[in-house]
Amino acid sequence: MSTTGLPAGSPARGLYDAVLLDRDGTLVEDVPYNGDPEKVRPLPGAREALDRLRAAGLRLAVVTNQSGLARGLFTEAQMRAVHTRIEELLGPFDHWAICPHDDGDRCACRKPAPGLVHEAARALGTTAARCVLVGDIGRDMTAALAAGATGVLVPTPVTRPEEVAAAPAVCANLPGAVDEILRRLDAVRPATPRRTGTVLVVRSDSAGDVLVTGPGIRAVAAGAQRVVLLCGPRGRAAADLLPGVDEIIEWPLPWIDGSPAPVDPDDMRALTGRLAAVRADEAVIFTSFHQSPLPLALLLRLAGVPRISAISDDYPGSLLDVRHRVPAGVPEPERALSLAAAAGFALPDHDEPALRVRLGPDREPPRGEYVVAHPGASVPARACPPRLWARIVAALAADGHRVLVTGGPDERDLTALVAAAGGVDLGGTTDLAGLARLLAGARCLVVGNTGPAHLAAAVGTPVVSLFAPTVPFGQWAPYRVPTVRLGDAAAPCRDTRATTCPVPGHPCLGGLDPGAVVAAVRTLAPG
Repeated sequence: MSTTGLPAGSPARGLYDAVLLDRDGTLVEDVPYNGDPEKVRPLPGAREALDRLRAAGLRLAVVTNQSGLARGLFTEAQMRAVHTRIEELLGPFDHWAICPHDDGDRCACRKPAPGLVHEAARALGTTAARCVLVGDIGRDMTAALAAGATGVLVPTPVTRPEEVAAAPAVCANLPGAVDEILRRLDAVRPATPRRTGTVLVVRSDSAGDVLVTGPGIRAVAAGAQRVVLLCGPRGRAAADLLPGVDEIIEWPLPWIDGSPAPVDPDDMRALTGRLAAVRADEAVIFTSFHQSPLPLALLLRLAGVPRISAISDDYPGSLLDVRHRVPAGVPEPERALSLAAAAGFALPDHDEPALRVRLGPDREPPRGEYVVAHPGASVPARACPPRLWARIVAALAADGHRVLVTGGPDERDLTALVAAAGGVDLGGTTDLAGLARLLAGARCLVVGNTGPAHLAAAVGTPVVSLFAPTVPFGQWAPYRVPTVRLGDAAAPCRDTRATTCPVPGHPCLGGLDPGAVVAAVRTLAPG
């Protein structure tokens, strides 16, 4: 076996090494507590779909709850006979990860716990972050997220609507899930890798947006002699932390900023001159799914940049040399990586496609174990009510956790109110780099879908995500880090992109049970 977890001679590392599959309802028809090989019926297209994964060099494992063993409804020998029949029909699997317990056993392996995912990843010589788990119910998706793996739901008639709403990705069936997995793998591989001189990369947005673009920027840096990043004032602190950036230009763009000043012709002329001074050989314009790269592409043309790449659904005319398109719902880091690949750049094999930041050595995190609670959010629609945050901190403190409450200088009143319930108030005491160091030492972060969630992902800290569904979870969830999602995924505000809650009572987050947060922290930071 290679050190990558892939068979010798397989393609270079990409997003994934392995695909983990639920058994009943995903690979074969769900026959309750089946101990009879004659009752095994593969789902339509399963064999062909699995063979496509094998041909792509991906290793396969089955991760399955089999509580019938604990209940005495079939023997281990009968179960193994069923698995032998499944392999006769569907081909060999590299590993079978089986939980023999019932719910009452409270084991660490029964899905939705992440134990089976970790076991399968170890057996396949990789990590959970480099695995995709395909399953048919919410337990499968919860287990995948809690392990830091990618989850793809293939619903059946028994899948509950709320499970579909909460899933990070949904496909109609197993062949469709395989299509999506292989599409994502191909999307981050350049057809013709390139090397060049100076590249101007652009992400003019908030700190979280800059952080999720980091893998794409590192991919560009792997093929460029010099990388210059154009960012806005709200993203500057995050830009300072990104590996692969040689120079930063800070400039607000009125077609990107949420509260823009009027367009100033003199400012645009000055920006064009500054861009020309970079003498870039090419530019890669990273944007979010609802933004247009074309205004900046026009200025870059006026600045003399000879090659420009960007994602654009709108017709770009002669403004773009590489016009890339991405399906809806793709995780933002992969969206950025796919644009880099379309421009001819890819991460080197030694660089994981995860978020990363540079941590300065000058300050140490607090001593001892602690959980961080960050009650603020970049927009009000994504924030829990302050009194609910106070109850969450009180519940965590009662469970024995030391809770550090963080926030920016303008959030001191909020952090003081929340910390008074049993936490330590650190509101306004850390800049973004200091917060990164604090999160790097934390057992877990409890936060809404806002910038610090991505900062935690960049330092590898698990996240309890109090996620308002105004934007898609699959696109904006903490990336490749153990996560538990809480909140009503099917609330009426779903996919509205609202910045202020459009529904009285803030139902997506207002009804959260602090006990669920405590349970989530126990899942991600046991012991």
